[in-house]
Order: sequence, then structure tokens, then C-alpha cells
Amino acid sequence: MEQITIESRLMTIRVLIADDEPNQLELVSFNLSQAGFSVTRAADGQQALDLAEELQPDIVILDWMMPKLSGIEVCRTLRSMPETRLIPIIMLSARGEEGDRTLGLDVGADDYVSKPFSPRELVSRVRAVLRRSRPALLNEVLEFEDLKLFPASKIVERGGERINLGPKEFRILALLLERPGQVFSRVQLLDNVWGHGVYIEDRTVDVHLSRLRKALNKAGPGQSDRPDLIRTVRGSGYSLTSPS
Repeated sequence: MEQITIESRLMTIRVLIADDEPNQLELVSFNLSQAGFSVTRAADGQQALDLAEELQPDIVILDWMMPKLSGIEVCRTLRSMPETRLIPIIMLSARGEEGDRTLGLDVGADDYVSKPFSPRELVSRVRAVLRRSRPALLNEVLEFEDLKLFPASKIVERGGERINLGPKEFRILALLLERPGQVFSRVQLLDNVWGHGVYIEDRTVDVHLSRLRKALNKAGPGQSDRPDLIRTVRGSGYSLTSPS
């Protein structure tokens, strides 16, 4: 299967949708494609799980009742694996009881849409979930403390001053800025920045984090370095946090 680069992922948001009803799958896929998303389809739960692991989509839409594996089982499994646990998930279901909605959210779904629904509503829900969890994909400005990142123009500022970053450092920072306080393991950073299935040593992440820190913290001539916003969590990874 063709390897999709991070650059193309930032231009085209990839959606994996799984539903065993062919007409529903076709209708939703068409509307998502018309809205500018790149859509991959799955007809059962096992295929959805396999494709999610292989393709690392930007968001997954799961029908509750599917052959082989239910949407709940797929959601639970995706949340249990380091390489897929951060992927946003929307659950679809004809079951509208409050208990079912609660179960869907409890196993890790980011949103729950009851059938029947309008395709336009689902497209709006997809954008809303991405706006909360992956705003950089929608080219929205990311801000934390005195940092600003502009995804569309690839500009980073700290305290109003332009910061020059390499492509990998920019992508790492964008990921950290999307979830301040979230600890990202080296595996998660590798999968999200270099791509799933690409063999890179863990040490490579440390090297790029060191470069990112240096660029963000360096102040102008005669000024003290800025406070470090990137925290190293020993044995776990890195997170973006306010200075103590």
C-alpha cells in the first residue's frame, strides 16, 4: 500500500469509516468526500481494526453493531494500543438509550451519533471532534503560554518573535500543542511525526526534542533564556507544560 507522508496528511484529513450497511456506508463516504476528506471504508469490525492499525487515520467512525467485531470492541482495542490510542473516534448507533451512549463514551469514543442522522450533521461532528483533538489538521492557530503555531504558514512564534524550526521539530511541536499536558511516548511521536511502520531509532526523537527545546528557549542577545515548556517524563516521554 502507498505510504502517505505527513505533509499530505496535513493537507488531506484521512477518515476511516466502518459500517456493515452498504447504503449507509456509501452515503456517508460520499458526503465526507464531498466535504474534502479522504475516506477509507471498512465493512466489518475486524477490517476496521486492521485498517486503523495499518493506515493510522486522522479520525475513525465506527458503527456499533458490526460482524466479527463490534464497534465497541474495536474502540476498546484501539484505545488499548499505544500507536492508535490518540486517534479520535466517533461511534454510530441505532441504539439511542442513555446507557448505550454512556458505554460508548466510557470505552473511549470522543462522540456518539444516534441513527438516523443527516450526513451533513456527521460531517459537522467530524470537524468538531477534530477541532477539539487535532486542531492543526484544520489549520487552526495553536496557542500555549507565549507560544503560537500557524499550521497553514508553518510559522512559530514565542513572545511575538519568529522561531525557525526544521520540519520534524515543527510537527513535534504541533502535536504537543494540540494536547498540552498529555505525555507522548517516543513511539507515539515516531508514529505521528515520521509515520507508522517507518523504522527510526528512539534516540532520534530525543535528538529532535533537544533541537526543539534549544530553538524555543533561546532568547535574543543579552537576554536570559526563556523558560522551558517541554517536560521530560522519565521512562514515559514528553509533554508541554507551563513553567514552574
